Amino acid sequence: MNTEALKQLIKDGLSAQQAGSKVAATATDEIQNDAKHPALKQALQQGNETSKEWTKRIERAIAEVGGVDEQNNEILEAHYQVSKEIRGKAETDDARDLGIIASGQLALHYWIASFGTVASYAASAGFTQTEQELKASVQEAKQADDKHTDIAQQILAAQ
Repeated sequence: MNTEALKQLIKDGLSAQQAGSKVAATATDEIQNDAKHPALKQALQQGNETSKEWTKRIERAIAEVGGVDEQNNEILEAHYQVSKEIRGKAETDDARDLGIIASGQLALHYWIASFGTVASYAASAGFTQTEQELKASVQEAKQADDKHTDIAQQILAAQ
């Protein structure tokens, strides 16, 4: 593949991640305020700290590839709107918390795919720092996904 074409794919992916980070930052406080289960609140707080690190990694990756054009991330924007609707329709705290978990896991799977894809492309293009940092982000997202599953099982078992 043409090196410039691959580099542009990497830049586009990083730009989408940068925009997605902004959506996530906006959503975080609102979602944390809606959560009631203590373990979920703790996981969301940890996720907020992890996403701040992801933002720093994305910024370093953008610097490594020479900058990106700004764009919106319509996927995560739409996901955030659906998350609001799910939380708004919940009839109980447990239902709301399970909705938060389901929405959170969908978002985490987006990040796993996005980070993994761009890391793979970065490896092929020789952007070693970007590859390593995005692979670390994939692992963190997978761990968070497992944690969300555990919390959902706790909530369901208590019913």
